[in-house]
Amino acid sequence: MKTQDKKNILVTGADGFIGSHLTELLLQEGYRVRALSLYNSFNFHGWLEGISHPDLEVVTGDIRDPYLCRKLTEDADLVFNLAALIAIPFSYVAPDLYVETNVKGTLNLCQAALDNKVQRFVQVSTSEVYGTARYVPIDEKHPKQPQSPYSATKIGADAMALSYCHAYGLPVTVARPFNTYGPRQSARAVIPTIISQLLAGAVEIHLGDTTPTRDFCFVTDTCRALLALANAPAEGIEVNIATGSEISIGDLFMLIRDLTGKEAVIVADNERFRPKNSEVFRLCGDTTLLQQLTGFKPATPLREGLRATISWFSHSENLKQYKTGIYNI
Repeated sequence: MKTQDKKNILVTGADGFIGSHLTELLLQEGYRVRALSLYNSFNFHGWLEGISHPDLEVVTGDIRDPYLCRKLTEDADLVFNLAALIAIPFSYVAPDLYVETNVKGTLNLCQAALDNKVQRFVQVSTSEVYGTARYVPIDEKHPKQPQSPYSATKIGADAMALSYCHAYGLPVTVARPFNTYGPRQSARAVIPTIISQLLAGAVEIHLGDTTPTRDFCFVTDTCRALLALANAPAEGIEVNIATGSEISIGDLFMLIRDLTGKEAVIVADNERFRPKNSEVFRLCGDTTLLQQLTGFKPATPLREGLRATISWFSHSENLKQYKTGIYNI
């Protein structure tokens, strides 16, 4: 499907980290974008605040409202659903809210997209649905393991979206990014946690378990993969977005410390450890299917992506938005 076939794009969760980068990419590629920002009384549009474009329409609301979802999807050719509660630690505190947003919200959007004859619905998933790897690299046939309320609700959301494909014919693609990182990422994630503490001058960096490994993909690569999948024959299937390489959190810390030129040591913070059976110890993705469908391969080496991320955090106006002395759950 060519760009002109998909002129009107709805991006939910557009005010967040990946959503704002995806919005920028779509605008650069000539699409008209309706961007959903979570409603708040301050009329604050999150990371969309710095994006201005004549083809950008920002709408505030919440995907938990089915009536809003129906209005959002009017005239939309393509939907990218990134609206979700994503912080794993907070899911232990408020699991019902995660069900309402991630599962029920996805249901609302799917029904609205079906009613309004949306041509493609891209459900953005997460590698957390796989849990600790039983084998690597993890392909799309790997068992799902709900090791946190968050991952359980994303498994449910993905299944809901696929059910609308199989039962009603809604053209759904489940895109499954592994650990996306880059500028604007929330402080709840490990890379911003490390960088923000280092740049704020901390000599003791508070982290949880440093033994797990992750497959880190730079945000621009993730967004280009999402767009490639939206234009590929990928209806009714799940597709990984990953690099196929992994690094432990401990080694990641050492790399970031070297790149920043800072001197610091890790301090284990018990508050940051997941419950015993909830930690996902290994994630490394297989991208064979993504490459077969789209020909796309992530192009940003980890060291290069980290340099770009550190550079963004190094600007005082960006760093001051992160409360480095507080653990964000």
